[in-house]
Amino acid sequence: MRQIMQSWGRVQRAECDVFDIANRYSKLPEINGTALPFGNGRSYGDSCLNPNGAALRTRNLNNFMGFDKEAGILKCEAGVQLADILKVIVPQGWFLPVTPGTRYVTLGGAIANDVHGKNHHRAGTLGCHVRRFELLRSDGSRRICSADENPEWFAATIGGLGLTGLIVWAEIQLKRIAGPWMDVETKHFSTLEEFLALSAASDQSHEYTVSWIDCSKNDGSGILMRGNHAAAQSDRHKERSISLPLTPPVSLVNQFTVDIFNRLYSAKSDGIQFQHYEKFFYPLDGVQSWNRIYGPSGFYQYQCVIPYVCGIAPVQEILNEMRKSGMYSFLSVLKSFGDKLSPGILSFPCVGYTLAIDFPNQGSQTLQFFERIDAIVKAAGGKLYPAKDGRMPGTLFRESYPQWKKFSEFIDPKFSSGFWQRVMEGV
Repeated sequence: MRQIMQSWGRVQRAECDVFDIANRYSKLPEINGTALPFGNGRSYGDSCLNPNGAALRTRNLNNFMGFDKEAGILKCEAGVQLADILKVIVPQGWFLPVTPGTRYVTLGGAIANDVHGKNHHRAGTLGCHVRRFELLRSDGSRRICSADENPEWFAATIGGLGLTGLIVWAEIQLKRIAGPWMDVETKHFSTLEEFLALSAASDQSHEYTVSWIDCSKNDGSGILMRGNHAAAQSDRHKERSISLPLTPPVSLVNQFTVDIFNRLYSAKSDGIQFQHYEKFFYPLDGVQSWNRIYGPSGFYQYQCVIPYVCGIAPVQEILNEMRKSGMYSFLSVLKSFGDKLSPGILSFPCVGYTLAIDFPNQGSQTLQFFERIDAIVKAAGGKLYPAKDGRMPGTLFRESYPQWKKFSEFIDPKFSSGFWQRVMEGV
């Protein structure tokens, strides 16, 4: 079936032949050209798209295969969403070892992008907790991959953007918790220097930390949220969500709405709250199809990491450039990465500060702005997150991911993506 597919940012679109993988025993379909696995389409850019090729949808790979409730070891097919995993494991006293900011991603996609979360300073990426998986190649071969069995394929596939083959199923180590509730503390900071001190202290005392930056200003002020799993229990939670049923004709994100949002958000009081994990980890999941607020032109998310050795100054430079260029980010998140290394060859996190900022797509104005902040990131020895990227120059990717040549040796010859074609153009 031929159809137009798009990523979560709604900027990149691709016409693809779509094939559903029937079950975990299926062979890959015979295709002309190249293929790419497609989970739930929550990648922001073109890493999940394969223009003029084939998309291998994994929605049928949605079965649980085993759950050791004593050891916290879960085995399931790659198309199972994290939301469904949480429904099974949380009542049993377990939690995901690492989770991104949405639970509506598939396990296979989470591994392929080696996702990180609010606990990177303690737990590293999801790849650090993957025990093993099965990799299906276009030639019909199947490999069980782990740190001990086919370790080179294990390293290439974690963070490998779906290019090494199709992850059929995976086994991960979970984290023990007392229940679904969190002790969450909110603390304001006035400058990035204050953020540094507060973040360092919070990383020692709390398992989860993340900061929101007030981008209506350029002083580096914001709010740090830090949390730990709570021992106390409650039955007060009732999941609520709203939905954006239609795409507005223009972006609802502009200077006026961003200023209002930032003023309201910055008015939050310092203090400790008792929160359900869904509110703490997945606030945006409460607004279904929230990506529509950016209008028909969509949006870009720009996520970079700046090594600690450069200090916080490059982050301030990016904020200054945003203000000077008149670029407004609805959500701006700053977080410290720890030193736990992922097994993945192309894994994004490194020891440093990661800044994630969203921008409405305004065509050349937005792209020219990105070029200016690319220069800041490059000068600091930083890099961009491929799972969030939709326009990174190939030169920047190849310089900041020096193991790309080694990784290329493991790419399935029948697999490709819009992202890979773009960053490898001219090589």
